[in-house]
Amino acid sequence: MTALTLSTAAAPGLRADALVIGVAKGANGPIVAPGAEAVDSAYDGGLAGVLETLGASGAEGEVTKVPAPSGFKAPLVVAVGLGAEPEDGEGYDAEALRRAAGVAARALAGSKKAAFALPLAEAADTGAVAEGVLLGAYSFDAYKERGEDAGKKGKGPLAEAALLGGKPRDNAHKAAVERATAVAEELNRARDLINTPPNDLDPEAFAAIAQAAAKEHGIKVQVLDEKALAKGGYGGILGVGAGSAAAPRLVKLSYTPSGATKTLAFVGKGITYDSGGISLKPAGHNETMKCDMSGAAAVFAAVVAAARLGLEVNVTGWLALAENMPSGSATRPGDVLRMYSGKTVEVLNTDAEGRLVLADALWAASEEEPDAIIDVATLTGAMMLALGNRTYGIMANDDAFRTAVHEAAEEVGEPAWPMPLPEHLRKGMDSPTADIANMGERMGGGLVAGLFLREFVGEGIAWAHLDIAGPAFNEGGPFGYTPKGGTGSAVRTLVRVAELAAEGELG
Repeated sequence: MTALTLSTAAAPGLRADALVIGVAKGANGPIVAPGAEAVDSAYDGGLAGVLETLGASGAEGEVTKVPAPSGFKAPLVVAVGLGAEPEDGEGYDAEALRRAAGVAARALAGSKKAAFALPLAEAADTGAVAEGVLLGAYSFDAYKERGEDAGKKGKGPLAEAALLGGKPRDNAHKAAVERATAVAEELNRARDLINTPPNDLDPEAFAAIAQAAAKEHGIKVQVLDEKALAKGGYGGILGVGAGSAAAPRLVKLSYTPSGATKTLAFVGKGITYDSGGISLKPAGHNETMKCDMSGAAAVFAAVVAAARLGLEVNVTGWLALAENMPSGSATRPGDVLRMYSGKTVEVLNTDAEGRLVLADALWAASEEEPDAIIDVATLTGAMMLALGNRTYGIMANDDAFRTAVHEAAEEVGEPAWPMPLPEHLRKGMDSPTADIANMGERMGGGLVAGLFLREFVGEGIAWAHLDIAGPAFNEGGPFGYTPKGGTGSAVRTLVRVAELAAEGELG
């Protein structure tokens, strides 16, 4: 993890491999952003012109490198695009700063130290830049060859980052860095889990990791193995895991600070590998299915982050862990499962397995009567067709709660979109054999899945469902502070919702 500090040093005298500055897109060309005054002065006020000559416009994601002026200890200046220049009197958008810092951190992979002289007028700006640096510098190399040739196979992350102008003695700026560090470290832990090959992360291994983290951070943990699941009647989790040699688990993490009066339950889909089961996925759709536990990874990370931040709210995380495989013991299309709630489900497609494990966990969470439940899942390809690869859908049984979650997501920079739960789609899941089928109409499949989950939420409990199938795993190139591979989608939304609940400001 990149070491992060607030520094009072002046930009010219700070020893570093590079000095990062911001450049915005103005009406008539690039504009040097606040924080870069010393560099611009050394260029006699002509830095913007130099950057424009080199092709810079200030567009988001743009990186332009120039030699540092004479007298600077850092040999290189890295100008990173912030996007459009803010309107008069307005500061830079937090997400623009976060993305710019992430882009710069990626561009400086392999460097020992970089100084960031981006606009840090407010503590929120400092937090955004800190978060962007830590998330942008992420790399997953646990399985890369090490030794003499390791350096030739790829660069390591930026080792150290100093934020200039963030008022180190100001408690608000220090608190912003501390929050960003806790959230980013846990989000990166979620990324590590998502990127871990499924032969090294089965349900039992995931549960062990959760137990270790819980012990470290004072979180209570309970793990139900296959025997306990059978005794408890968790037919959904057991049915999905029946075809695998790796037995399923249900992990409950409980962060309960003294004095907290509100309780949130987060429920995560944790399919550590999804072959589709008997309804086998076609060729080309299996290769990234290690990411089907991204929801559980997000829930795990959010609970630990809440504990690290000391939030005054009870947070319970439920990780529904199973591996979905085809075998002689696997659940078949046409089988009927009796769920933990007592309701029966006819399984029409074993590749619609996420809703089955979530149904059991949602009912278990509901039994504790929390103030609200949020589940997170890479649930449907239909949501990707609707919203693309970077936006997740939000469904809920309460419009005000859906709006509150959506606003939290937008605030932290996670693109999301509110989706409906049309009642007419419920009829498509009627079964002649069981209480409900796990499939309904093909059109609107993401909404059908949400309607199925709603059936397993306790009466009177506000609930939201986040379908992160699109943004959970980035198969393209990195952008902003988002790497290739596991992204940690929804972690920051969950943490922000927990903060709002702790502050008494959640809808």
